[in-house]
Amino acid sequence: MLLPKPLKRGDKIAFFSPSSPATVFAPKRFARAKQYLESKGFELVAGELTGKSDGYRSGSIKERAAELNALIRDPSVRCIMSTIGGNNSNALLPYIDYQALRDDPKIIIGYSDVTALLMGIYAQTGIPTFYGPALVASFGEFAPLVDETFSSFHQILCQDLDTHTYTMPAVWTDFRAEWETQDKAKPVYQNEWQYLGTGVVEGRIIGGNLNTMGAIWGSEYMPEIKQGDILLVEDCMLGIETVERSFSLLKACGIFDRVSAIVLGKHELFNGRGTGRTPLDVLLEVLNGQDVPILSGFDCCHTHPMFTLPLGSDCKIDFDQHSISISGDWLNRD
Repeated sequence: MLLPKPLKRGDKIAFFSPSSPATVFAPKRFARAKQYLESKGFELVAGELTGKSDGYRSGSIKERAAELNALIRDPSVRCIMSTIGGNNSNALLPYIDYQALRDDPKIIIGYSDVTALLMGIYAQTGIPTFYGPALVASFGEFAPLVDETFSSFHQILCQDLDTHTYTMPAVWTDFRAEWETQDKAKPVYQNEWQYLGTGVVEGRIIGGNLNTMGAIWGSEYMPEIKQGDILLVEDCMLGIETVERSFSLLKACGIFDRVSAIVLGKHELFNGRGTGRTPLDVLLEVLNGQDVPILSGFDCCHTHPMFTLPLGSDCKIDFDQHSISISGDWLNRD
C-alpha cells in the first residue's frame, strides 16, 4: 500500500483552489487561516491560482489541474490542502498526474466538492485521502472551534497512531456569518450523536459529500462500494427534496444492500421546507425498514469543529458503547 508520510513541524502545506476562488472573495478569512497554520509551525505554499478568479471558479479546467499537478510534483510539499470546495472539482480528474502521486505519496485533504478529488485519487492510486478541513473554510474560523478542528487534524496527520477513537465535541455550530465582517466566535449548540443499531460493526470507511459523489458516480474515479464498507455521507445547505433524491440514488444502486453501516454527518443549514423533518428522517424513510445501522450527527462535515477522517482506513462503530474509531495504516510511519 502506498502511504504518505506524517506531517511534522516545518513541513510544507500547499494550498490549491480546485473550484471556488476563496482567496479572492474571502481575503480576510484567507489571511487569518494562513496565519493560524503558520503559527502551528508549518510553512504554507501558495498554489498558482491564489488571488485569481474566473467568476465562479479560480481558473480554467486546465489551469486548475496545472495548479494541483505542480504541487503534486513538488517533492518539498508534504500536504496538499484545498482552500474551499465549490461545484467543479470533478473537471480536474482526467488531468491529474496520478503517477507522480504514486511515486511520491502526499497527504491530500479537503471536503465538500473536493470529495471528487479525494475519491478519484484513492480510486486511481490506492493512496488514502483525508476528508477534513479546508484552509479558508475551516482554519479561518475563530477559536475555540478552530482549535478543536486543528486538534483532530494534528492527531490524525502528525501523531504516531495506528488506532484513534473520536470523541464527540461538546458543542458545534452551523451559524451563518459574513466571513469578511465576522470578528468573533460563532454561537454554538449542544452536541448529540445518535447511534441507531446494536452490536459492533467494522469495515472500510469510504465516502464524503453525497451531492458531489453524484457527479462522479459510475465513473472510474468513484471507488466501488464493497460488501461490508461503512459509508460516510454528508451535505450542506440543501433542501429536503434534494436530500431525498440523493439517498434514493443510493437505494436504487443497491448501496444499502452492501454497506455494513452509515455515518451521517451533520447537514449545515438543512432546509426541511417546513416539514419539520431532518436528513435522518429522510434516510430512514428511504431505507424503508432496511436494517442498516446509522451513526447520525458525526462531526466530519461542513459544520465546526470538523474532524479529519482517513478515507480507506478500517472503521469500527460500537453501537452499544456509543463509540467510533479508526485503525490500520493511513500514514507511512517507518
